[in-house]
Amino acid sequence: MQRRIFIILALVCGAIAVYLISVYLNQERRVIRVQTKKEIIKEQQMQASVLLAGKDIPKGTTIEVEMLESKVVPKEYVQPQAVSNADRIIGMITLVPISKGEQVTLSKLASSKQATTSSLAMATPVGKRAVSISVDSNSSLFGMIRPGDYVDVIGVIPLPAQTPDGKQTTQAAVMPFFQNVLVLAIGKDLGAASSAGESRYKKEGEKSSDSPNTLLTLALTPQEASLIAFVQEQSKIRLTLRSPADSRVEQVQPATWDTLLQYAVPQLFQAKEPSAEQQQAPLLPKEKPKEVEVYRGLKKEIITLTK
Repeated sequence: MQRRIFIILALVCGAIAVYLISVYLNQERRVIRVQTKKEIIKEQQMQASVLLAGKDIPKGTTIEVEMLESKVVPKEYVQPQAVSNADRIIGMITLVPISKGEQVTLSKLASSKQATTSSLAMATPVGKRAVSISVDSNSSLFGMIRPGDYVDVIGVIPLPAQTPDGKQTTQAAVMPFFQNVLVLAIGKDLGAASSAGESRYKKEGEKSSDSPNTLLTLALTPQEASLIAFVQEQSKIRLTLRSPADSRVEQVQPATWDTLLQYAVPQLFQAKEPSAEQQQAPLLPKEKPKEVEVYRGLKKEIITLTK
C-alpha cells in the first residue's frame, strides 16, 4: 500500500514538474519574442530606405522608374536630401551626372521648369554661396573653362615691404587664395540649360565665354565669399584649371621676386661652404688670461691682467 502511495506521489510530482517547466519555457519564449521584436524595431529605426541609381545617369537626363532601385542603408550613411520615394522625382532632370549605386538626392535634380530656366540656386551646393567674378580671356583660359569644372583662384596683390634703407614700399606678389573651387556658371550658362534656353540667351545677345570680359560664378563658403569680394577690390584675379580626378589641397608659397630667384637660380641662395684651407687650418686654443692675487689686509682679490 505504501509503495502504491509513493508511486502516486512520484507521478504527481513529475506532472507538477513538467507543468512548471512548461510554464517557464513559455515565459522564456515570450521574453525572447519581446526582445527580438524590440531589437527589430530598434534596427529598423536605425535604417532608412533610399533610392540609388540603377545605372549611370548622365547630366540633363529625365529621371524614369527604370533608372532607380531601392535599398535599405544605416541612417548614418544617408546623404542630405536623399530621396526615398520614386514618385517625387519621376520626370525631374539631373543637374550633374549620377553614377551607378550612388544615392539620388534632390540637390542633384531639378524640375523640368527649373532646368529650362537654368536655376542657379538649384545648382549651388548646400553650404556654399554662388559668387560671380569678372575675369578677362587670359584668366578664363580663353573660354576653355566650363560649368562643372574645378579651378584654383589666385590673385596679384601689393604686399607691404621695406627697402634696405628702411623705407616702406610695396611689392607685387601672387597669392594662392582658394583651391578646388567648383565653377557653377559661365555668364548665364549653367551647363544644364535646354536648347530653348540657350537659343533665348543668344537672341538676347548674352556674352559668350570667348568675350574679352567673362563673368564666372563660383561656389564658395560664406567666409571665402567675403574674402574674394575684398580681393576683387585690391587685385587682379586669375584662375587655374584642375583635373577632375585631382581634389587635393596643397600648401603653395606666395610668388615674389625672392621665391622666383630661389626657384630659378637656387645656387645663389645656397650657404657657402668653407674652403679647403679653412677646413684644414687647425683651431688655435684660446690663450687663458693671466690673473694676479692681491691681499689687502685679510681680504684676497684676484685681478685679471689685460694686454
